[in-house]
Amino acid sequence: MYGEVVSAATQTVNEFRATVVSMIDDAVRNEVACAEYGTILPPGLIDPARRWQQHIAAAGLAGIDWAPEHHGLGLSPDHSAVWYTECALAGVAPYANFQGYILTAGALRAHGTDAQRHRHLPGILDASTIWCQLFSEPDAGSDLSSLATRAEPDGDGWRITGQKIWTSTAQVSDMGILLVRTAPDTRGARGISFMLIDMHQPGVEIRPIMQMTGDAEFCEVFLDGAVVEADGLVGDLNTGWTVATSVLADERAAVGAASVRLRRRLNRIADDTTGLVARGRALETLMARTGVNPGLGPLMKLGITEFETALSRELLARHGAEAMVHTDDTEAFLYAPGMRVAGGSSEVQRDLVGERLLGLPRAPRN
Repeated sequence: MYGEVVSAATQTVNEFRATVVSMIDDAVRNEVACAEYGTILPPGLIDPARRWQQHIAAAGLAGIDWAPEHHGLGLSPDHSAVWYTECALAGVAPYANFQGYILTAGALRAHGTDAQRHRHLPGILDASTIWCQLFSEPDAGSDLSSLATRAEPDGDGWRITGQKIWTSTAQVSDMGILLVRTAPDTRGARGISFMLIDMHQPGVEIRPIMQMTGDAEFCEVFLDGAVVEADGLVGDLNTGWTVATSVLADERAAVGAASVRLRRRLNRIADDTTGLVARGRALETLMARTGVNPGLGPLMKLGITEFETALSRELLARHGAEAMVHTDDTEAFLYAPGMRVAGGSSEVQRDLVGERLLGLPRAPRN
């Protein structure tokens, strides 16, 4: 019905916006669209999220600013920003699987081979393949460069041994992006490789972790002799740190949507006397600056997570005694502390702000 967008690479941004709004309105009206849920796909929403992504792909609105040779539409980042913003305004998810659509696809588009792109990108665009991110370890959370999971050569591929933790949606994932140490005598970022691993194989054990929200979105994953085939290495051997750190969402696409969600939250405390509205307006300004200066990312991440923690407390406090039972704001309150750890803890973000933005001496390292 909207497939003509695929061939409409000359559409202006305003024309494209009209197409997007029409498609989203129609999907919401027909209950096809999946409500937004952030960067972590709740396991209970896997089916509606998949159906929504399939609808997006069938409508010709998946991979908007991906190159045609990467199975995308070849439109501009500004067109992509329209999609993210209009989805945020409508309260629907812009994609099914952040780990696949943003992280994995970003790595493959920038560092993968043509064969890897042809094999994996179509399944990401229609969510027939769900991905997870196997980076953090029990002793290497925010300090990923100390990871110890190792990959040993085995024929044309590798055997993987180690443990990962806080792996979002691992229990419903088909594939994973994996950081492993391939040079055992190295330390830090040197000797780490970026690989693609099949989650449906012997040697992969997944144990969901129950959160205080009652959900189990995160998992610990044990890798005991699991196999990565030869074509599972992304980039060159021992350059995985470069691949991982280069995989960033297009800030121009994400900033508009984040601002919409923030404004929606601020509207709930228009009568604020705590200073949170002022903090929120400052964050909106920071978001706009981050769109043209990605180096401000650690400052924005720190600001958002700390703000959301304070805001969730304020909103729950307004319920009074009712806050002792479940309210619409209870889950956000219970979820917020985890966001101060996910994606790099607030302590690590403060180190990055001090070292990279303010030019302060590096924090002491063990």
